[in-house]
Amino acid sequence: MLTLKLITEQTELVIKGLEKKHFNGAKEAIDQVIATDKKRREAQTTLDQNLSEAKKLAAEIGALMKQGKKDEAETVKAIVAELKQKNEALKQQMENAEQELTSQLCQIPNIPYPEVPEGSCAEDNWVVKSNLKECVIGKDTVGNWDANPVVETAKLPHWELAKKYNLIDFDLGVKISGAGFPVYRGKGAQLQRALINFFLAEANKAGYEEIMPPTVVNAASGYGTGQLPDKEGQMYHCNIDDLYLIPTAEVPVTNIYRDVILEEKDLPIKNCAYTQCFRREAGSYGKDVRGLNRLHEFSKIEIVRIDKPEHSAESHKEMLAHVEGLLQKLELPYRILRLCGGDQSFTSAICYDFEVYSEAQKRWLEVSSVSNFDTYQANRLKCRYRNSETKKTELCHTLNGSALALPRIVAAILENNQTEEGIRIPVALQPYMGCDIIK
Repeated sequence: MLTLKLITEQTELVIKGLEKKHFNGAKEAIDQVIATDKKRREAQTTLDQNLSEAKKLAAEIGALMKQGKKDEAETVKAIVAELKQKNEALKQQMENAEQELTSQLCQIPNIPYPEVPEGSCAEDNWVVKSNLKECVIGKDTVGNWDANPVVETAKLPHWELAKKYNLIDFDLGVKISGAGFPVYRGKGAQLQRALINFFLAEANKAGYEEIMPPTVVNAASGYGTGQLPDKEGQMYHCNIDDLYLIPTAEVPVTNIYRDVILEEKDLPIKNCAYTQCFRREAGSYGKDVRGLNRLHEFSKIEIVRIDKPEHSAESHKEMLAHVEGLLQKLELPYRILRLCGGDQSFTSAICYDFEVYSEAQKRWLEVSSVSNFDTYQANRLKCRYRNSETKKTELCHTLNGSALALPRIVAAILENNQTEEGIRIPVALQPYMGCDIIK
């Protein structure tokens, strides 16, 4: 969440940032926070004054008793007792104000960085890079891409290819669990495992420590990274135990550093994790959910960094380069978009999406989002580091990204690599797959 220091010292900047993110009622929300904080601080000031007065009066009582002025001492005692009652009320008032303040802050999203484009939806995002020829930067232009040409007469969508080569059984998934829970089998399961191992190996080469976290988390963890209370409707909830199935490994991995003070020399911390991810995807329908396009359960490798503020932009660039390198090694047509303010997530300060082109569907498929959250998550997590010079603790920056999510990568590999002989396996993936073609 946003810090009170930022809100009170740079109020107009915060309001403009929230408006850029198309947060309704930005000024009203910030005014409420400032008013609640003022109420809390005024109660604190009065309480401090009362405590000081009570301490002074307590000393007077002792002196009066020594002087034999019992009646006067009793009068002062009554004043102290009255102050104590007032102080209890003030403490309750402060506690209520603090709870109200936290609740208000949790409803306010992060503000975007200045370089984030203006815009309200996906159509306003900017293409900043692509390996497609004739791609117009800043506009949705497919262009031509000939690094891995497909056979013109064989452009089946991945769900038909999955059935043709017995790779994925969508109907069996419906029988066992429901729509959005496919069953991978044979070479399809092998392709999944090959991609997982490939992504983890590449992350290891890049210096990321592998973590194997739980795939269920408590509410405190969901709160720490901003899924709660913003996205509880999209998460699977185990009611009896009050646990949530993770939508991404970002949640458990980042929460490793909740309530932790790190040493500056240990930053940046670089973690990666392979997990199953679970998303209800409520409200999704139509072509966007066909085949592997949108699932309730899927595999994903996540990269997470904890860094100091002055280095987090460099960390973000390194993460973007890592994800781009994966797509290049998989020989897929891709583009990178800088998301506009209105299309960013609740918690991100800046986000880049990676999309691969689906030859058969003639559309772009998002396969990764790489975000810098500035201090927004760290403030909720109380994730700090100790400055080596000042010895003071400061909030960290947190960053994460998919490297990569598997379903749409599988879809893109199947569709963009189909030939008359079968599905060609990218060279970099062949050692993990154990073959160069699926027949």
